[in-house]
This record gives sequence, structure tokens and C-alpha cells, in this order.
Amino acid sequence: MLLIGCGDLGSRIGLRLAERGHCVLGLRRHADRVPPPLRGLSVDLTQDVPRLPDLALRYLVVALTARPRSEDAYRATYVDGMRRALDAVEAAGQQPVRAVLVSSTGVHGEEPDDALVDESHPPSPKDGPARVLVEAERLFASRLPGGTVLRCSGLYGGDRARLVDRVRAGDVGDPDRWTNRIHRDDAAAAVVHLLTRAADPEPVYLGNDDEPALMGDVAAEIAEQLGVDPPPVGERARAHGKRISNLRLRATGWVPEYPTYREGYADL
Repeated sequence: MLLIGCGDLGSRIGLRLAERGHCVLGLRRHADRVPPPLRGLSVDLTQDVPRLPDLALRYLVVALTARPRSEDAYRATYVDGMRRALDAVEAAGQQPVRAVLVSSTGVHGEEPDDALVDESHPPSPKDGPARVLVEAERLFASRLPGGTVLRCSGLYGGDRARLVDRVRAGDVGDPDRWTNRIHRDDAAAAVVHLLTRAADPEPVYLGNDDEPALMGDVAAEIAEQLGVDPPPVGERARAHGKRISNLRLRATGWVPEYPTYREGYADL
């Protein structure tokens, strides 16, 4: 199994597959940061084409991370970096049985009247990084025609607890904006599920927990769990943003360990 990108999420995907007996190779700038028993290969995909060892490739996952959140950084990582990695796979004469690209629900813009967004909604990117992700999805589909794109909502869990820190500080921004989340362990489990299930997956899934929620409600729940005063919200306005549906992913048999933000943040 080849991980193109072996950061926090990629490592969790790889560890789950290693537990199933798969040999996992992770591409990362610093191979010494790839957790055992995964094997690491040091490569800067924004600059170099990796030289892959001998593979008998079955699964491939693209789980890259770009910093900062700018159009140039996203293109260097998600488009040019992924292309270099896939060039190396092709040069090695390998074709995975299953492949998953981890993308983002950020490719969908805001929806009028709080419409529930599902896979039938075409991407409507509103900024440069989101447009680059759509470009990356198209590149992935052209190079791996049977591959699957998993668009994840906001990842949280473990050290991804920025919202908890903001609640402590008393500022969570717009309380009337819809927020969509998925715990990082549930995202990793979803990728492994799509790779290993018997039935062929669909081309696109939206990875979200069961309950899109207003930011003010999420912040109030976290404040209650912390035992602190909830951030002041003032007069509530009309809800806006978008709500993400996970029904297609749920229908495959995937079951989140953290079905809502309540269970997820309680665990933190």
C-alpha cells in the first residue's frame, strides 16, 4: 500500500491497514516521522519525483497537506506534487486495485436556504485553494479512472483542537454559520473502508459526521464540557453557509465512532 502524503491523517490510514497485515510505504518530506511499522521514503513532492522501491501495489491513498492555505501552495502540493508521485507509480509499472484521494468539502461553496449538500451537487469553489482542489480531483480521475475521491469536512481530534482553544478564549467567530466536521479517526476509517469493501465504490463521497451544526451550538457544547462560560453571541441572526450530507458514505456500511461533535469533543 502506498501513501502519497503521510502526515497525521495519512499515518492513521496506514496504521489501520498495517493492522490488517498490509505492508505500507509512506511518502513524506522526512521519512523518520513516518510511524512504525510503516516504512517511510523521504521526498519533497513539490520539487522531486520519488524513486520508488519494488512494489506489488494493491492500494494507493493521496492524503497530502499544503501550507500555507494559498493557491500557489495548494497547486505545488495537490496538483504538481501528486502528479510527480503518480508519474513514479506509472514508471514502476504499477496500477493499484483501489485508490482514494482525500479532498475537501471546501470545493462546495455556500448554498442558498441552507440546502443540504450531497454528491449530486457539482463543485462550486469560491477561492483559489478550492479551485486547485477541484483541479487535483480531475487530475486524479484522469490518471486513476477507477479511483474514489473522499471530500472530508473539517478534521478535528487529538492535537486538532483549535476550536477548544478558541472557546476557552471566548471567541468562536460567527455563531450562525453552519459547521461541518469529521473526527480524524472516522476519516481514516472511511478511507480504509472504501479501499477494502467488497463492492466497488462510487467516484465521490462526502465525509462528514451525522450532524451539521451551527458554530454557536458547537461552542456552547464545548463550553459546557469545559465548565466555562459560553462565548457571547449577541442577537442570533439567520443561519447561513452549507450543510453536508453523509448519506452516501453511510449507505456503504461506514459507521462513525463519533457520530456528532458532542461525542468527538467529549473524547478530547
